[in-house]
Amino acid sequence: MSGTALDPRTAPTFPMAALTAMGDTQLRKNVRHATDVIQAKRARVVNEMPDWQALRESGKQIRQHTMEHLDYYLEEFEKNCTAAGGVVHWARDAAEARQIIVTLVKGLGATEVIKIKSMTTEEIQLNTALEAAGVHAYETDLAELIIQLGHDQPSHIVVPALHKNRQQIREIFKREMNLPELGESPQDLADAARTFLREKFLRVKTGVSGANFLIAETGGVCVVESEGNGRMCLTLPETLITVAGIDKVVPRFADLEVLLQLLPRSATGERMNPYNSVWTGVDVNGDGPKAFHVILMDNARTEILGDLEGRQTLNCIRCGACQNACPVYRQTGGHAYGSVYAGPIGAILTPQLQQMHHSQSLPYASSLCGACYEVCPVKINIPEVLIHLRNKVVKQNGMLNPEALAMRMMGIIFKSEGKFRAAQRLGRMAEAPLVRKDGRGQGWIGWLPGLLGGWTQVRDLQSMPEETFRDWWEKRESSKKQGVPRG
Repeated sequence: MSGTALDPRTAPTFPMAALTAMGDTQLRKNVRHATDVIQAKRARVVNEMPDWQALRESGKQIRQHTMEHLDYYLEEFEKNCTAAGGVVHWARDAAEARQIIVTLVKGLGATEVIKIKSMTTEEIQLNTALEAAGVHAYETDLAELIIQLGHDQPSHIVVPALHKNRQQIREIFKREMNLPELGESPQDLADAARTFLREKFLRVKTGVSGANFLIAETGGVCVVESEGNGRMCLTLPETLITVAGIDKVVPRFADLEVLLQLLPRSATGERMNPYNSVWTGVDVNGDGPKAFHVILMDNARTEILGDLEGRQTLNCIRCGACQNACPVYRQTGGHAYGSVYAGPIGAILTPQLQQMHHSQSLPYASSLCGACYEVCPVKINIPEVLIHLRNKVVKQNGMLNPEALAMRMMGIIFKSEGKFRAAQRLGRMAEAPLVRKDGRGQGWIGWLPGLLGGWTQVRDLQSMPEETFRDWWEKRESSKKQGVPRG
């Protein structure tokens, strides 16, 4: 099991968590290196696609159409999955999803399960619930295994251990696998993980997975991955339990033609995922599980669907491209977001999953530069949703909080030239004790009190100019009228 599960309800605010992360130079170095590598690979495979923008538009249309008719496609999926021998369960929230899975596992008499990498199981903190019920979950994705053995938390949607370098991974494996002589080459680490997991694959009879896509037309489930561990979990266990958000459904099998081109290029810079597994129901006389359960989980997604501006959040195909491009994520890493969903998509998804009761600082964890929108394979306008959610936060908190009062006062000042000039004069007087001069005579402020201190925690501010542009212009025009030569 991973370390203490991330819980957005109790996590510190993003500014506080980011301040801590900014002090971890090794983490920042690891994150920058990993995101640079992924972005370079993505650029190569995207640039070779002459129809990339058309593919993005097709992906957007598929996801948008699905969300507009989600009830129809969910019912179609249930009908076809059931006809193929699967059992479909509906869960209103995370607690109900956890309870269904724990009940199924305990009903099998299982004390262990093997897992395919799944953000949804992280979202509902499934491993913690299984551990409390006396069931140990083994992560089989290499990055998730690193996180689990290191008692850590994922920091990226696609590459959960992105914040760890090779030497740190080696130390985790040496300690947790009892391999004091383990080498540090990628081959050494991969061999250690393979040996550790192979025994689990052959012994544990119950598997738990997420889903990249649920196919309404066939009742099938699609999982894409790069290592083959997921394929082992899909074929060797006797019982397979899949938990997926209701937003994962797509209408037709043919839609995968578009989505399976967009996803790998955006996620890992590959033309195609090495393993693309699609399974439909069970075949009691053939390979694969003899019992198959799907939990369709809402967990506030219906509320998001009802928000016309926020609805596009559900179009996400979990590629992580927005994280790799985001300048904020690249400086802080994923843990600062206090949620399994980090980066720009986490900044809009997590608050909505919490129905705007928690994680209210996340919509502000962005410079609104638009880099996330430019790389999103299904054209989610994340900056637009961020602004929409910021508006919700302001309305929800009312107009009596300090920030809202300050903004109202600024609005009053900016409406009046006289008030604006008076505020400038007062500002120069107030800053005078805080200003220090550099060698060129430029004034800088390194500390501000109270709420204003956020501006100077990681950077100095220039002091206000002794003469504003407006003052200079008025002097210039006055001199021209009086015939005084300009200096």
